[in-house]
Amino acid sequence: MSDKLYQVKPLLDTSGRRVQAHGGSVFYEDGVYYFYGENKEKSTGKDKIWTWGVRAYSSCDLVNWKDEGLIIPPEIEDKKSLLHPYHHLDRPHIVRSKKTGKYVCWLKFCGKNEFCFAVLVADQFLGPYKLIKSYFRPYDADVGDFDIHDFGERGVYLYFADGKKGIIGCRLTDDCTDVTEEHRLYYSDRTVPYCREAVAVFEAKENIYMLTSGMTSYVPNPSEAAKLSAPLGELTELGDPHIGDKSGASFLSQISCVFLHRGTNTHIAVADRWIASFQSKREQHLRTLNAIAACCAPGKYHAPLKDIMAVSKLPLNSNKIDTSVADYVILPIEWEGEKPVLRWKDEWRLKDVR
Repeated sequence: MSDKLYQVKPLLDTSGRRVQAHGGSVFYEDGVYYFYGENKEKSTGKDKIWTWGVRAYSSCDLVNWKDEGLIIPPEIEDKKSLLHPYHHLDRPHIVRSKKTGKYVCWLKFCGKNEFCFAVLVADQFLGPYKLIKSYFRPYDADVGDFDIHDFGERGVYLYFADGKKGIIGCRLTDDCTDVTEEHRLYYSDRTVPYCREAVAVFEAKENIYMLTSGMTSYVPNPSEAAKLSAPLGELTELGDPHIGDKSGASFLSQISCVFLHRGTNTHIAVADRWIASFQSKREQHLRTLNAIAACCAPGKYHAPLKDIMAVSKLPLNSNKIDTSVADYVILPIEWEGEKPVLRWKDEWRLKDVR
């Protein structure tokens, strides 16, 4: 049994298999942590399989993870179902409604002509889940990456990318299956690749924080941290949380969630290293990202031809990426004043950051 978290080798479950919970989140209940996400075991980039259902793992120590199986299996026989593995199921998030006691799972879909949510409910965290809403597009938005955060008495809030238009924050209904009219748009002045996605919201130091990535498919890019004055309050940008990042790409990863290690004041960020073999050097990578912006908004951004040519070398076609061997970066949140920061650690112990 290990007591360390490693960034330099694959995260394995207690059976010795790769943990398949990508674009995932962590749910805590009755002393048990559940790490769940996209099951990418069959997503080799050689066919149309995008995600093979939603898989969950359980742990009492955040290091040793038991495979609990598929809590939302794919619907293999029905190609029209959103749960068929050819559909682009991403980033499951589960919250428990205080009103109904139900476990509510939101799924995002980003395939052709989709960009929508599906909503499922269950009586137990591990399921079975029943699909109650498909092709749901709140506020007629082009649904992208999202997070759901329970603010206790203040309610449960959804934060999601509206295509390239910005991040929408909104309050959910008490049963957590729908949105209310209360919503707000953030980051509405950005151009690809600087528009935001991969939202991760958490509370710490009596503040609300939002971490986001840029928009470059599975290619990693710089993250940004921000502070919110309230669940739908004013947003203050805090800059890149990754300290000493030589890649210019969030330690070659994309954050999917931040959760609290119970009994401590430590928050932990979980990130996906979607393209395990991808490498970058900070200066050149930032120049290439600027070249993408110059292609998308030539009147606003400018780049030399050699940088624009470098864009074509990026593995931007997500359908061709072998995410079955994607890895994770799991690091504790540290602080510089009120700014959350991440520092690289090849390995670390939970007891060392209490």
